[in-house]
Amino acid sequence: MRALQIVDYSGPDSALKLVDLPDPEPSHFMTPGAGVVVDVEAAGVSFPEVLQTRGEYQMKPELPFVPGSEVAGTVRAVAGDTSLQPGDRVAAFCFLGGFAEQAVAPVNYTFALPDALDFAQGAGLVLNYHTAYFALVTRGRLRAGETVLIHGAAGGVGTATIQVAKGLGATTIAVVSTDEKAQIATEAGADHVVRSDGAWKDEAVALSGGGVDLVIDPVGGDRFTDSLRSLARTGRVVVVGFTGGSIPEVKVNRLLLRNTEVIGAGWGEYLLANPAYAAEAGEAIDQLIASGHVRPIVGPRFALEDAADALKVIDARQAVGKVVLEP
Repeated sequence: MRALQIVDYSGPDSALKLVDLPDPEPSHFMTPGAGVVVDVEAAGVSFPEVLQTRGEYQMKPELPFVPGSEVAGTVRAVAGDTSLQPGDRVAAFCFLGGFAEQAVAPVNYTFALPDALDFAQGAGLVLNYHTAYFALVTRGRLRAGETVLIHGAAGGVGTATIQVAKGLGATTIAVVSTDEKAQIATEAGADHVVRSDGAWKDEAVALSGGGVDLVIDPVGGDRFTDSLRSLARTGRVVVVGFTGGSIPEVKVNRLLLRNTEVIGAGWGEYLLANPAYAAEAGEAIDQLIASGHVRPIVGPRFALEDAADALKVIDARQAVGKVVLEP
């Protein structure tokens, strides 16, 4: 099969090499003998892959390795306790190996892909939507009727968070940086859209009637303090990531002013410690798909050999929707 390997840490421009590798077997490095081989129709591209090309991601496999954590396609072979059969349409979280014509994923991280979604949408389903559900519900304790402020709202995690929050009965305020991204956030279902280069904090406070209940932040950077200032009493900021590059610091005295919280949402770490959680989140997402609330927004699509261009789009923070490779 054709696959892309990261062969050094020279960055998105030159770290990837197209190679031929043996077809994978239905086993996985985390769950030997219990895996699903997927013929990949679409592979999701995310910020961690950008970091991996520079050796900056917390998971640092031995070189060379095939990156890519999320795929959608059809089942080729299975092993272990699963109802999945060859030919089934699936979306899967494979940790590594997704930038290839075939990938292998653990059984419990492979999900039947509803007919309402195509493969490109499926490639943006597990990582983004499970992260959104985890950040909003499991960590953020979202309740129906609350207001959620979402940074990076036009990206894969951002659009997923808008749709999941809306499906759970929340009002959403999307923070974006351009008119194009504002259009994507609106398409995803945002109730309100504000610009990051404007007085977004004051607008969010006004739109929410005095402060938002929950902030979902995959961006980090210098807007973090204003996120805290945008909160209502007992509001929560959930930290998902740092695509903005810099990791903010919290002056914890600010948390006392209105009894607010800063909460970490490390979905991958939680999943490794609680494997059964994947099924719980998957069932919740399936219900939101069935109700019409979840429809992943697909952004730029690239051929496998053009993956460097896909990574550079994400690195430059130009991505709108989910960036995918189509082997």
